[in-house]
Amino acid sequence: MTNPSPELDRATLKVALTGSFADGAELRQTLESPGSGFKVLGGVADLHNGVGPLRDPALNAVLHGVNPAGGSEDAATSLSRDVAHIRRHTTAPIVLLASKGEPWLAEVALAAGVDDVLVLPQRPETIAFAIHKAGQSSDRIAVDAGSAGGRVFTVFSPKGGTGKTVLATNLGAYLAAKTNKRVLLIDLDLQFGDAAIMLGLDPRRTMHELVQSPGELDPGKLAGYTTRHRSGLDVLAAPLLPEQADLVTEPKVLRLVEVAREAYDIVVIDTSPFFYGPMLALLGPTDQLLLLCGLDVPTLKNVRLSLRTLELLGFPADRLSLVLNRVTPSVGLTAADVADALGMRVAFEVPNDPVVAPAVNRGTVPSLHEADSEFAYALGQIAASLQPTLAAPLPRNVALARTAPRLRRFVPRRVLEGRV
Repeated sequence: MTNPSPELDRATLKVALTGSFADGAELRQTLESPGSGFKVLGGVADLHNGVGPLRDPALNAVLHGVNPAGGSEDAATSLSRDVAHIRRHTTAPIVLLASKGEPWLAEVALAAGVDDVLVLPQRPETIAFAIHKAGQSSDRIAVDAGSAGGRVFTVFSPKGGTGKTVLATNLGAYLAAKTNKRVLLIDLDLQFGDAAIMLGLDPRRTMHELVQSPGELDPGKLAGYTTRHRSGLDVLAAPLLPEQADLVTEPKVLRLVEVAREAYDIVVIDTSPFFYGPMLALLGPTDQLLLLCGLDVPTLKNVRLSLRTLELLGFPADRLSLVLNRVTPSVGLTAADVADALGMRVAFEVPNDPVVAPAVNRGTVPSLHEADSEFAYALGQIAASLQPTLAAPLPRNVALARTAPRLRRFVPRRVLEGRV
């Protein structure tokens, strides 16, 4: 995945339009509006005749329009044929612009050889970001993650309410408190982020103020927008209002993570519960993706779809860990059932521990303040796997056995009285 430079918005991208657009003139006007950074070569190219724009050596991308009506089988045949025509004239990335979204569209498009899919309308900067990351080989993702700097751990779940933010905040605080390292938590649940409130923080500045501030982002500037937690964890809070999320674009997210890796040894990222631009941008620099799953069928279904999407995006399986959260024997599903359904090993199980809910309401960190709890033990196991220099905690029963005084064995009264 490509890391766009901070000058992305000012770059001039030369694109060709092909296919069918509901309003090609309006799209072209949007792309060529002042400051958008696009230049459209020719009109909407005819794949059989007017292919001049496709042969331009300066071409950066082909924007191919489709109206996904009819069945997916017909669409797959038509799209494959169009991509084959385009490839006869250019190797430039192909970004599909669809007039409406369909559940099968992304799979069909990627199978046909399209590099990325966007559903119109889109802002020019979103299309620009898609062009910059399109056409890269899948192994480029691994290259991004392996570059120098701090390690990035992303926590994701495709369904809200699975405990994603609880895990992210506790993991960040635990790593900050237990290691001698600089740790940053970034709340990228941009519309409804709760990381700060779960940690009992009232930040003066958030991501909204950071992306609006003038000048280039660097480690010194980033430090002015974080809030320190008593564990030693620095937190970059999500915007306070949902409408402010639109200002946090994909290029800005990539630049933020790049700078965070310069300034910190460990970066933990909390995300929104769906795939969208900033989430997709994170896949490149992510060293380990913790995918949360709950013991309920709707979440299981969403996780299965997420695994399929990650596979299509070329995300390496060795950088993905499945975390089963709120494990309890009373719901009729087990870790073995989840592993069978997903075809993937469950890496970690976090119990449905009663200490968590009160801690969330108090703004405390149960992984630290309830150190002998089952939740703290599970968090410690995850942290130790991500940070090999950190010793894994002892199992709860072993730890208690080492610290508890030796008690006299209880003998029932009826035994002492010789009645049995």
